[in-house]
Amino acid sequence: MPVALITGCSSGIGRALADTFRDAGFSVWATARRGEDVDLLLAAGFRAWKLDVNDAQSLALLAEALEAEHGGLDVLINNAGYGAMGPLLDGGVEAMRQQFETNVFAVVGVTRALFPLLRRSRGLVVNIGSVSGVLVTPFAGAYCASKAAVHALSDALRLELAPFGVRVMEVQPGAIQSSFASNAGHRAEQLLTPESPWWPLRENIRARARASQDRPTPASAFAAGVLRAVRQSPTPGLVRLGNGSRALPLLASWLPSGLLQKVLKKKFGLDRQL
Repeated sequence: MPVALITGCSSGIGRALADTFRDAGFSVWATARRGEDVDLLLAAGFRAWKLDVNDAQSLALLAEALEAEHGGLDVLINNAGYGAMGPLLDGGVEAMRQQFETNVFAVVGVTRALFPLLRRSRGLVVNIGSVSGVLVTPFAGAYCASKAAVHALSDALRLELAPFGVRVMEVQPGAIQSSFASNAGHRAEQLLTPESPWWPLRENIRARARASQDRPTPASAFAAGVLRAVRQSPTPGLVRLGNGSRALPLLASWLPSGLLQKVLKKKFGLDRQL
């Protein structure tokens, strides 16, 4: 039975991936950061593990447990992440640091910890990126930058892991039905204060936080698409799934940058002086 480890399985995309891969015959190790979420995953029959993807000690213990039980790892899905929304300067360096810790640094940390098992199985690393790494929008700068970084490091890892038979796939979702928007909105509200220079544009900021739920693709359909890509031979390097996942990158590549910026300024209320 092939073994898959998926991070960030408490809800949304992660839980849908866990369900889909288990139903397809994988032995699924589903991780979550909070103990109550791990309990729910255990109750659902998963091999659940409490994991902070930024904790090296937790990762080492996880690798030991996988080694003891399976001796290898066929598929690693780096899914854990969140969206920091709001003006870049309101969040500042600390918000950027937290965003990159989870969305970028953890991808390298988790993959590094599990690399010996992936190498033994000639496994596959699946990094969940975003079309936001291709089409950058205002009020999501930290998130867009983190997903652009995921794209770059996926390309680098694909080359560097090739001699060991380990493949790397990046998945760039569009709008997927999940709790992402509500979580992003909550984080944006924490930054939205009357003291912010962008306070007059607060409804535009809220609209950006909700953008991922614009006619979203069901998480189950997204997960099924990921499974199909994982089973594909040869393994695709980049997969785009969900509403807007193809149209938005095309928009970013076809429109002249000046025109694209003009469109985005108008959409988010940035075409007037404050």
